[in-house]
Amino acid sequence: MNLFIFLLVFAFIFFLSSLKQINQYERGVRFTMGRFSGMMEPGWRFLWPVFQTYKKVDIRVKAVDVPDQRAITKDNVPVTVNAVLYYKISDASKAIIEVENFYYAISQYAQTTMRNIVGETTLDELLTNRDRIADRIREIVDKETDAWGLKVNNVELKDIILPESMERTIAKQAEAEREKRAVIINAQGELAAAENLSNAAKILSASDGALHLRTLQSINDLSSDQSNTVVFVTPVEILKAFEGFSKKNKKED
Repeated sequence: MNLFIFLLVFAFIFFLSSLKQINQYERGVRFTMGRFSGMMEPGWRFLWPVFQTYKKVDIRVKAVDVPDQRAITKDNVPVTVNAVLYYKISDASKAIIEVENFYYAISQYAQTTMRNIVGETTLDELLTNRDRIADRIREIVDKETDAWGLKVNNVELKDIILPESMERTIAKQAEAEREKRAVIINAQGELAAAENLSNAAKILSASDGALHLRTLQSINDLSSDQSNTVVFVTPVEILKAFEGFSKKNKKED
């Protein structure tokens, strides 16, 4: 009886020690006598002690901070670039069997790839096409790490640090560009004003007396302010108009 109870307790302890829990966000890689023998899905899974072992793999998306990398662009400008890489494990067995430390391996490969891509890119392209360059890095890293069971979802360039002398040069270039735009806008305004004046002159010259009415209106506007002194110079056209009018009246008389 005592032996039976002992065996029962031993069997119960053996059974409990053989149960392994795999969480929903994990996968288990099972080895039997040192050889890969299958995957363990989420839930409670049974393993034969001594003969079988396993390794858990977290399959959630992970972020790798790619530290500052010094590189020289295609047009020989030294820059410092850092980034963040997002990846997940697509094949847990490859991530365990094919590479010793997949986190360290993908981090190192991302650093090397980023330096190489920056070296193939001009400074203008690096500053204006960050998304395209980041996508190029993602494609290369994703392709090469596929054999490790990894899937690179995204790469984002965080900071592009330029030498101080280059920052001053870019600031001067930006200021010159703003001044250039201001000059162009002023010139366009002057052109529009000249065209409007030209059109107004054509309209006034085409209508008899319009110019005189405009002159009288301007004088009236000036005379409304008591502080203004108005010197009225009679245009020759007005004098000729009065002269013609007086001659006409004499003929009628």
